Formats: sequence, structure tokens, C-alpha cells
Amino acid sequence: MNQERLFSIIWVGGIGAAAWFIAPYTPSALNSIMLALLIGIILGTLIKFKQEVKKPAGTIGSKALEYSILFLAFGINYRFLVNIGWIPILGILTSITAVLLVTKILVKRFNCPASAGWLIGIGTAICGSSAIAAAAPFVSKNKDDIGMSLAVVNLWGALGMILLPLLFQLPLLNSINHGLIIGGGLHSVGNVMGAAYGLSDALGNEALAIKMARVALLTPALLVIVAMNRRENNASERVKVKIPWYIYGFLFITAFVSIFKIPSELIEWNEWFGKIALTIAMAAIGMNVNLKELLISGRKGLLFGLLIFIAQLAVLFFVASL
Repeated sequence: MNQERLFSIIWVGGIGAAAWFIAPYTPSALNSIMLALLIGIILGTLIKFKQEVKKPAGTIGSKALEYSILFLAFGINYRFLVNIGWIPILGILTSITAVLLVTKILVKRFNCPASAGWLIGIGTAICGSSAIAAAAPFVSKNKDDIGMSLAVVNLWGALGMILLPLLFQLPLLNSINHGLIIGGGLHSVGNVMGAAYGLSDALGNEALAIKMARVALLTPALLVIVAMNRRENNASERVKVKIPWYIYGFLFITAFVSIFKIPSELIEWNEWFGKIALTIAMAAIGMNVNLKELLISGRKGLLFGLLIFIAQLAVLFFVASL
């Protein structure tokens, strides 16, 4: 092993470990995944790692990202889809479809990297960082796009977690289904739990069930967004979507855990390993992000993410009012 590769492993592992141990002492929006990304970006900007160190770090990050998807797949169970009723399912399907269509329209009109737009779209539609992690290896090879989309999705998810419970205090919104809006509209499981359980345990249980049903739709949404993204980039060619190896593993695992009962301890362990792998991946991605380009494109990405988030909430408010 050459010296540069050894340095890459030390830096990526050190940043990931630091983020993992610091995260419990920070606000919930700053989980280990976001912390690893932020620390990686800051150190990469201050230290200016040589390309000989950044390139192996990027390889480590890509591999960690792929394996994190397999670990996290154990927490996706399609049985959630049949347990929550047809109106919430209709709301989820409609909002996901709306987000993907709005993403397709805005990618053409915004001066924002198309791949970053697709990553923000799937992160908003499904489950935040995990969905971006699943899509990133074959939607974008640009680490700046991945970093920016993660930052945008986590920012709007955190703000939504604070603002939606306040909005529900308005008398006009008393009679609508709050669980559908929180579970179907907020970006990550943490956002949903923070907003819903803060209002009541019953609402928290309902919103979490809806959120998990939404997460179960990651696989079909992923295939759709890959196809749409490939068509955008190859408009003049006949497109054939090549599915990466880990997606087959993801499909097999999610189908397996949906059919057979898996011990909860095994699911928790896999989720733990998945978050560790994702934290390491974000550390490596952060080291490769160009902060100047991130800040320039980030402004466009923030507006892009906001418009998609508003479209999603508008659909959910309409369905919830039924």
C-alpha cells in the first residue's frame, strides 16, 4: 500500500470516527452523516489535499456508499404499504410522482447541475440522505453535486420539521390529516419523528408508518429517476438503463425482508452498519468537494429544493384535506 492511499484511509476513517462520536452532542439535524460531510468539506478546503490523496478517498467513499445501501435495505419492508390504508398510499404515490415530474421540468429550466437536481428530487421524494446515497453512484460522478444535494435536502428537512408543527396550530388546518403531511412530506425518518412525536405519540406512530411506506417505494422511484435522468442526458439516443450490481442486492434484500420475518436485532445491526458506511462515504465525499463551487451552485440548489418541497407539500395538503 502506497503512502498516499494510507493517508486517505487515515483521513477518511478519522473524519468518519470524529463525526460519529460528536453527533450525539449536536442538534438532531446534524447527524453523523451530515457532520462527516461538513468536516470533510472544511478540512478539504483548509488543508487542500493532494490529488494523490483525494482520488483514493473518492474510491473509498464510492465503495462505502454502495455497501451502505445494502445494509440499509434491511430496514425497508413493503408490508408497510398494505397496513396504512389506500388514502395515505394515494397521497404518497401522488406526491412522489409530482416531485419527480417537477424535478424533470426544473432540471431543464434551472441553471443548476442536472445530476444535482435529480439527487435533490429523489432525496425530497423518498427519504433524504439514504435516497441520495442510493442514487448518487449512477446519477452523478461529481462529488460537489452529491455534497450540495445532501446539504439542501437536510436543510429543508430540518426547517420543515420545525415549521410544520407550528403551521398545524392554525385553526384552518385542524381538521386535516397531519400524519400524512408529516410522514409523506418531510425528508428523513429523523425529521418525521422529531415533528410528529413532538405533537403526540399517536400522531408519531401514524406519521412513522406512512414514512416507512414511503421509504418502501425507494426501489421503483430509483429505477424511474435513473431512466428519466438517462433520457435527459441522452435525448438523441435510445436509452438502456444499466442497473448497478448493488441495486440487484438491494432489490433482493428488500423483497426477502418483506416476505420473511427478520429478527429486529438483525435489522438494527444492519442499520447501524449502514449508517457507519454512509458516514465514511460522506467523509470521503466532503474531502473531494470544492467549497467555492458548492457555494455558487448551492444558492441555485436551495431554491430548486424549496420549489420541489413546496410542490410535494401542496399535493399532500390537498390529499389530506380529503
